[in-house]
Amino acid sequence: MVAKISHWIDGKTWGGVAARTGEVWNPATGEVSGHVDFASQTEVDEAVAAAARALPAWRDKSLAARSKVLFAFRELLAANRDELAAIVTAEHGKVLDDAAGEVGRAIENVEFACGVPALLKGGFSENASTRVDVYSMRQPLGVVGVISPFNFPAMVPLWFVPNAIACGNTVVLKPSEKDPSAANFIAELWQRAGLPDGVLNVLHGDKVAVDGLLTHPTVRGISFVGSTPIARYVYETGTSHGKRVQALGGAKNHMVVLPDADLDLAADAAVSAGFGSAGERCMAVSVVVAVDPVGDELIERIKTRMAALHVGDGTRSGCEMGPLVTAAHRDKVASYLDTGVSEGASLVVDGRGHEIDGASSGFWLGPTLFDQVRPDMSVYRDEIFGPVLSVVRTDSYESAVTVINDNPYGNGTAIFTNDGGAARRFQNEIEVGMVGVNVPIPVPVGYYSFGGWKDSLFGDTHAYGPDGLHFFTRTKVVTSRWLDPSHGGVNLGFPRND
Repeated sequence: MVAKISHWIDGKTWGGVAARTGEVWNPATGEVSGHVDFASQTEVDEAVAAAARALPAWRDKSLAARSKVLFAFRELLAANRDELAAIVTAEHGKVLDDAAGEVGRAIENVEFACGVPALLKGGFSENASTRVDVYSMRQPLGVVGVISPFNFPAMVPLWFVPNAIACGNTVVLKPSEKDPSAANFIAELWQRAGLPDGVLNVLHGDKVAVDGLLTHPTVRGISFVGSTPIARYVYETGTSHGKRVQALGGAKNHMVVLPDADLDLAADAAVSAGFGSAGERCMAVSVVVAVDPVGDELIERIKTRMAALHVGDGTRSGCEMGPLVTAAHRDKVASYLDTGVSEGASLVVDGRGHEIDGASSGFWLGPTLFDQVRPDMSVYRDEIFGPVLSVVRTDSYESAVTVINDNPYGNGTAIFTNDGGAARRFQNEIEVGMVGVNVPIPVPVGYYSFGGWKDSLFGDTHAYGPDGLHFFTRTKVVTSRWLDPSHGGVNLGFPRND
């Protein structure tokens, strides 16, 4: 059955006959599973107008009332996590366990936002001058746009939407057109949780929808996750139109393995972080920096683990890695295998020969391993965004740090060692925003913030956690003098905060 995915605007499915549509694929079968409406400027205007209409009432809701909706949404999200995971697997291709883990991390961010009454407290200075008090408050931006990528269709929207809503904003969410259904399902859960119509609107589409949000005068802020070239475009276009923008870009994440490391732990980590979700994640490890003499032994252990990976349809029991999201993306990733060889890298494991547990028409590429990769090669320079792991050899800790710091990306990195001094030195010297010590994918928990340095981030604030609250609010300072006391009379009832 082929479904049609329409926009979710003002609490209802909104669309009709779309001027343009896109195909949604099941990556495991290579079959079209649906069509998605692509927004015109008219739909963009309608979604923003719905958010603007809902803003005054939602902005003025008490923190207690907002928090109540967030708690209800958290419970619904947890109760429906399996159904949401199945939607993600059907359109993205990642295996069900991985999709369920994605939903679990999303729940963490909702739980953080549930604490908004404690998180939005301002400061107060009594008698800053004689009988003059000064205090600060944090108030919402207004209507904000969230533009999310295909690789985490449930988690990334929920990096931003809960904090934005908790802070009193209204939201227009533009998910990836490659896997759009998760966003509509999430919007329905918000509605069931009691979120008023118009507070969250889902707008499907491509560059027309993106540009419509970036240039719309009513939209006050933009949160984006995607590739570095598009992140730069989003940041420059949004800020030139007077918006606050946080644009998280691409990555080339390195994992350093020192000679004293536990090589079994390091090999497990390299395979898990390199090939989970078929490498389609911005925190995937794509480069192992082996500080010799451990290179040969480490590669042998990685090869053994790669050979045992069960690659196939994410709905089948035991599958550990699924297909890539589209045929075009699979072909682009596969092209790097020949390019790497032509540039002089050693192709240790060719993923095109891996056994597949799934339909031959799926968008498959098995795990791939290169050795003897140099920083001047395209397999090193480019964000491949697929199951391709490169090994760079170095002869010292210092040269390993130089390799990473010379890279234009600065998203995530990790070091594997049993030397606490080396680890402490590494976390101090490395020019990367998120660092793992014997942890291959150092994604911060929901009460910290996510984001990289250099070409991996455009803007001043990271995603979710404390930075998320700062992004979605503006500080206001009030200087106040009251000359005469007053009161509201006697009321013996219990104080209420609603």
